[in-house]
Amino acid sequence: MLQAIGLSKSYNGVRALDSLDLLIEPGQIFCLLGANGAGKTTTINLFLNFIEASEGQALVDGMDVAEHPLETKKRLAYIPEQVMLYRNLSGLENVEYFTALAGREDSSRDQLRQLLLQSGLPHEAIEQRVSGYSKGMRQKVGIVIAVAKQAGALLLDEPTSGLDPKASNEFSELLERLRGEGVAVLMATHDLFRAKETGTHIGIMKEGRLVERLAAEEIGHADLERLYLEHMRG
Repeated sequence: MLQAIGLSKSYNGVRALDSLDLLIEPGQIFCLLGANGAGKTTTINLFLNFIEASEGQALVDGMDVAEHPLETKKRLAYIPEQVMLYRNLSGLENVEYFTALAGREDSSRDQLRQLLLQSGLPHEAIEQRVSGYSKGMRQKVGIVIAVAKQAGALLLDEPTSGLDPKASNEFSELLERLRGEGVAVLMATHDLFRAKETGTHIGIMKEGRLVERLAAEEIGHADLERLYLEHMRG
């Protein structure tokens, strides 16, 4: 569903991303670990076609994002660290608006309300203005928008940053549900614990290069931390 082939991005001769080869199949959650400036956000922005690749390709469902920008965006959902919603609209109204914008108007208001309840959003918050939501509540609305949009791939940039443990755990449960529905997920994060608990695959990035990739089930928390620190010091 998501594939990078020799994907690179340079700024004034400096490689922000260097020859990335990556494949994320439906039902996989690939967590990218790395320090600030390692290339995680650059990778996500290239898949979103927010920036132009210097070399290589970013493919969504086999389509090059540079050649098919509108079609590939329809198949993606993006949740940044700070989910941007309309503060004066309710959670339900935001979901209605963004799904209609994506051309998905086949879900009724009751169906969207049920999705918000399933995400863990409190019943009383569904009709309340988003301006009064916590960060965790906004993230849940973002996930519901992705679900209602029926996106085949989900791109996440530090989605659990600033969340308390309960909200972070609920967010992971939502991702697990999407994984079960065959969604391909690429998540950039600093959270080693969440990457191990949530991801099916883990990659470590350093200075624009993917220096390590492994199956999450093959490594424990302590070994992952040790490996990560070795790469950061090396």
